[in-house]
Amino acid sequence: MAQLTFREAIARGIAQEMRRDESVVFLGEDIGAAGGVFKGTVGLLEEFGGVRVRDTPISEQAILGAAMGAAMTGLKPIAEIMFADFFAVCWDIVVNEIAKSRYMTNGQMTFPLVIRSGNGGGLRFGAQHSQSVENWAMMVPGLKVVVPSTPEDVIGLMAASIRDPDPVIFLEAKALYSTKTEVPDGEIVDSLGTAKVLRSGSNATLVALGAMVPKAMKAAEELAGQGIDCTVVDVRSLVPLDTQTLLREISATGRLFTIEENPRLCGWGGELSSIVSEEIFYDLDGPIVRITTPHIPLPAADALEDMAIPSVERIVSTVNKSMNS
Repeated sequence: MAQLTFREAIARGIAQEMRRDESVVFLGEDIGAAGGVFKGTVGLLEEFGGVRVRDTPISEQAILGAAMGAAMTGLKPIAEIMFADFFAVCWDIVVNEIAKSRYMTNGQMTFPLVIRSGNGGGLRFGAQHSQSVENWAMMVPGLKVVVPSTPEDVIGLMAASIRDPDPVIFLEAKALYSTKTEVPDGEIVDSLGTAKVLRSGSNATLVALGAMVPKAMKAAEELAGQGIDCTVVDVRSLVPLDTQTLLREISATGRLFTIEENPRLCGWGGELSSIVSEEIFYDLDGPIVRITTPHIPLPAADALEDMAIPSVERIVSTVNKSMNS
């Protein structure tokens, strides 16, 4: 076992797959000599060289255009878009080209392409560098969407994403880059479309994603001291979505609280609420409650950003109020 930060796990996960498969290549801005703007790719250039690890110009369209072409011709590219907000610059390539080309060629072309990006707020970067864009990505047919919350999941889900024949959007919560946990030695390979039950309880189910997962766990501990025993489920994969695990855990407690960093309108919790209402409505003992960021551009000021993004305190108070009303 080794202690790894989230950012160190990114480099380990990519290196694991590059050692295993020479067709895996990596391209993006400042990923080589600089080791990534968030220091998530340190050491990759030195180990794999400038042919397989390529620094690119500051052009998201060029990065994804090159990655798409590489995937079409037999390589397995990993492309970095530095901030998830910058998907807005190259969204046409993602939505109209990468996501649809396998379908439009009737499977004659596969797209084993991973697009990884720093996602979300918490670091005071302001409205144009702090957006949680998982709701953008999950609504596009043809894309898979993965959001790990721990260093071990980063490595395992990165391996699963690189080995998958479809394009995967791999969103890394920037607020988690410095977090550290123990990670097993050796190869780690996970599977897409699997949620994890991190804590079992009998009164309510908290469903969280990315940077909201450790907050949900801390809130569950505080709620336990107040007599409310919560299950916590880490979604991990939005597309494919592990509905079996989610519905089972929600049905067992009869209460659902989603904890989402994305703005409220059209967030992933709305889709989950719809599925729950259709599939297990009569198992619910109360209304579904979504705890989200408001539908606003995220402020840069620390006090305002902290107020906007769901906090442990807001989770605890919302669950308490709903359960005792």
